[in-house]
Amino acid sequence: MGGFNASFGEGFILVGFSDWPQLELILFVFISIFYSLTLIGNTTIIALSRLDPRLHTPMYFFLCHLSFLDLCYTTSTVPQLLINLSRLDQTITYGGCVAQLFIVLALGSIESMLLVVMAFDRYAAVCRPLHYTAIMHPLLCLTLAIAAWMGGLMNSLIQTSLMMAMPLCGLHYLNHFFCEMPVFLKLACEDTEGTEAKMFVARAIILVFPAALIVGSYAHIAQAVLRIKSMAGRRKAFGTCGSHLLVVSLFYGSTIYTYLQPTGSYSESEGKFVALFYTIITPMLNPLIYTLRNKDVKGALKKIAGRGRNSG
Repeated sequence: MGGFNASFGEGFILVGFSDWPQLELILFVFISIFYSLTLIGNTTIIALSRLDPRLHTPMYFFLCHLSFLDLCYTTSTVPQLLINLSRLDQTITYGGCVAQLFIVLALGSIESMLLVVMAFDRYAAVCRPLHYTAIMHPLLCLTLAIAAWMGGLMNSLIQTSLMMAMPLCGLHYLNHFFCEMPVFLKLACEDTEGTEAKMFVARAIILVFPAALIVGSYAHIAQAVLRIKSMAGRRKAFGTCGSHLLVVSLFYGSTIYTYLQPTGSYSESEGKFVALFYTIITPMLNPLIYTLRNKDVKGALKKIAGRGRNSG
């Protein structure tokens, strides 16, 4: 690695959206707004889940983890993007790029596994309601959360190590707004089919296998919901599970498009806009999707707000 990658010691220039200068100001304004909403929305979810005893349930325990992941995910890329759009600094060191690659892959992998855990939680709630409390024991919830974090970190460590071992050459330009794996792979200057195949398998395991498990769990959930005689019960089940399924579709749709297409057919221009979707739009929408029609969260928000007014 040293012989080939030593020339990258001075770092890279992130092209970002400089090839669309007419969009930079518009993107800067909208991304700043979306990032602020992401911070407010996800922080609110975490705070409410901690402060209101009614939200001390497995579903909100996992939702807290999802909100924390979204906060970290956006913060690992968006501040740098805003600096890039303002043209203050478009450079990143080789070490910083590798660190960002590891963090982004880790957080994305953890979220992929966490969404499976959340699907299992909904399966237990809808298909095994009488045994739900016994199944989703606090110790099991904690174990599943730790497993998601450890699995995601291990996947990122493997892929980042394989990436660092690949010889890089060419121009010091990354045609993206952060250090994204498919863009990095385009800098490889030797035949790396074997390494790329290993990385593809790792990405497929962390994306396709969880997505298949989620589809299977929701097939069982749909069957169980259709057996519910009460229309109110059906609406509640579809409302809760529908929100999770929407999050799953947004996340897996964009990430599978980016990570599971061959490097040769990856379009850097399209990739930048797709990356905007899963690094900014989805983390901003998650709190809204989960809470917009959720009476528990609305009640907790009113309760905390009322307590604040009374103390004032």
